[in-house]
Amino acid sequence: MAPNNHVSPDHDAALHQEQQPLLSSAAQQNGQNGTDDARGRRASQGGGPGDRERGTFTPSLGTVEAFAIVVAIVIGSGVFTSPGAIDTNVPSPGVALIVWLVGGVLAWTGASTMAELGTAIPGEGGVQPYLKYIYGDVFGFLAAWTWVVAVMPATLAILSIVFIETIYSALGVTGEGDKIVHKLLSILVLAAVGLANSISTKASTRLNNFFVVTKFTAIAALVLAGIVVVILQVSDPYRDVGGRDWFTHSWFKYRDSLNPDGSTTDWDSVSEWELFGHLSAALYSALWAYSGWDKAIYISAELSAPARQLPLALNTAIPTIILCFITANAAYYILLPWDVLSTTDSVAVTAITRLLGPAVGLAAAIVICLVVAGSLLGNSFVAGRMAVAAANMKWLPRFLSFVGHVGLQPSARASDDRFAPAAADSADASGLPESDAPINALILSTILSALYILLGSFRVLLTFNGLGEYSFFFLTVLGAVVLRYREPTLDRPYRPFIGVPIIFALVSGFVVVRGAAFSPAPALVLVALWVLGLAFYFVRRWFQRRGMVNGV
Repeated sequence: MAPNNHVSPDHDAALHQEQQPLLSSAAQQNGQNGTDDARGRRASQGGGPGDRERGTFTPSLGTVEAFAIVVAIVIGSGVFTSPGAIDTNVPSPGVALIVWLVGGVLAWTGASTMAELGTAIPGEGGVQPYLKYIYGDVFGFLAAWTWVVAVMPATLAILSIVFIETIYSALGVTGEGDKIVHKLLSILVLAAVGLANSISTKASTRLNNFFVVTKFTAIAALVLAGIVVVILQVSDPYRDVGGRDWFTHSWFKYRDSLNPDGSTTDWDSVSEWELFGHLSAALYSALWAYSGWDKAIYISAELSAPARQLPLALNTAIPTIILCFITANAAYYILLPWDVLSTTDSVAVTAITRLLGPAVGLAAAIVICLVVAGSLLGNSFVAGRMAVAAANMKWLPRFLSFVGHVGLQPSARASDDRFAPAAADSADASGLPESDAPINALILSTILSALYILLGSFRVLLTFNGLGEYSFFFLTVLGAVVLRYREPTLDRPYRPFIGVPIIFALVSGFVVVRGAAFSPAPALVLVALWVLGLAFYFVRRWFQRRGMVNGV
């Protein structure tokens, strides 16, 4: 009997929708759902879902690549450096693990909201097209400006600093972060990662997949070490192995915390308001460790079936990362005495060195350096695409949208008025593969990141980065709530419960207010960059209206 090959019209429509590029026309994306008034409003705000017909990059990535990019970016330095900062601000290890869980769930709510917007509103560049669609062109530009000149360069600078700091810590050298040699080595690492991403998209994703395997291997080794210590301790209660505190003390009972400056926090004497302050600081550190959860949306235009692949990638990557972070931190509390964990910024290296000796500790430092390098690679990959998206929207100079070559003019392969997407597998006349990497944008990102390394420090950049990101996360998720009521008929292939964006809007607003209150200097620098950006925007628009920036 022949199989029934008939496919229903509804199935055909669903398949077409999930494979539809997020840069397709409004009619293709939304059918007849939108009203004339909604279309007019979108036009007055600077364009709707269909204001561009194609993007710079070929939609050739799949769910696995999107999953790998999120994992590669999120599992970076945070899980190996933040545990000490979190432990200092919580009264017990059990509370620390709860903070890691809450931070992960909150990151998941943000990722789910971004997936809703990413499958409903087309465009390259992460939050840029969403803010433009919801609030207008100025907000979209300001998000692009902030990410290109502040958030992504600061992120790359932080990771480069952590890379060198990990090597220094493994060699027993501390307190060198402000030395010029340390900064120059950080810039060297940064440049090497930018060069790697300049080869091609395929080369970047293949290298990224290698780093993902490295990250899972490192965390699996930590968890396995913790399991071995548990088995040895339970089999012989008097054996001196690991930290032993996990075996002899309650995980949720208050204990005095030893701070990095040598002082001690007596949690029984801490007021409820002070406890809230400590817990908010711990949550702030956890959210930093989870930062990068939004990065899959930055390559949504390169997914072959974004409506299906984007939610699937995020809803598998984030729970996987939460599990990795909680189990790794449980292992730290098993491998180390609890008064040691709060005083070190290199928790994993300290734990392995204490358990297996300096030689293995050095090997652990090398693995962690590879983990950080993977996060650097993923963030650099995304940073270039943010600049390309902004240039395609004519917010930044046009040469930043060129791929495959360096220069202020399109290459000979460009067609029409725009630079045509380059196929990663194609070859030029010399027989060498053509690059589809945004080299100009990567160079800009590397230069800005180098300046941040030279002028800033780890902690200042951390706060600066968080303020920049979460200011626009707040606007974006708030916009998602607004759209639920303003455009209820907007086609949303993925639609989480309305409480999800509301929760993350409250959290992101709290992060911004707290960061600005406790660190006013980075907040003022960020505001100054916004003012400079707005001046750039309006001056550029003035020249554009007079036809004086054509092709630039």
